[in-house]
Amino acid sequence: AINTHIKTISGGYLVSEQEAAALKNMDCILVLGCGLKQDGKPSEMLTDRLLTAIALYEAGVAPKLIMSGDHEKEDYDEVTVMKEFAIKKGVPSQDIFLDHVGLSTYDSMFRAREIFCVKKMVVVTQGFHLCRAVYNARKLDMEAYGVSADLHTYKTRYIQEVREVFARTKDYFFCAYKPLPSYLGKETPVTGNGDETNQKEV
Repeated sequence: AINTHIKTISGGYLVSEQEAAALKNMDCILVLGCGLKQDGKPSEMLTDRLLTAIALYEAGVAPKLIMSGDHEKEDYDEVTVMKEFAIKKGVPSQDIFLDHVGLSTYDSMFRAREIFCVKKMVVVTQGFHLCRAVYNARKLDMEAYGVSADLHTYKTRYIQEVREVFARTKDYFFCAYKPLPSYLGKETPVTGNGDETNQKEV
């Protein structure tokens, strides 16, 4: 029932890249982290998320990107790799914000609202994850739309879909009770300069 509830609530807010281009006054495009390969480059899923988000940025969907992922430990820095990827594709550094401690989908959404002062955004992730991501954002009072980054058929897709059922149940209760995320920090509005977020502050 929870699974169906989350899909029903968020289903109307999943849009194509073309539909996203017609949205007005979006604050940012939020990219959810998804792991690095052993060589330190973005995983296949993360690469597809980044390419999709960059295409939306280039189409004028929003003026800023937020890269939200795991940089909790010093020797693993997902978000800087994400930013460097986007810079190489031509996105200006100051338009890219880093959330170094977006350690879960719920944390990423809570921090988008509280730290980056986001009110309206487009979220980019794979289709299996998109309903939950948009559900989290909307339950935290943001106007969020989701664009799927499914540019391939992924080997781990079935495992991810099974995990997602459990993750949706967990986030349903998180959104009901709204606990604070693992980390907060100082407010850094997404209207400013993304380079102010290059260093981890928490």
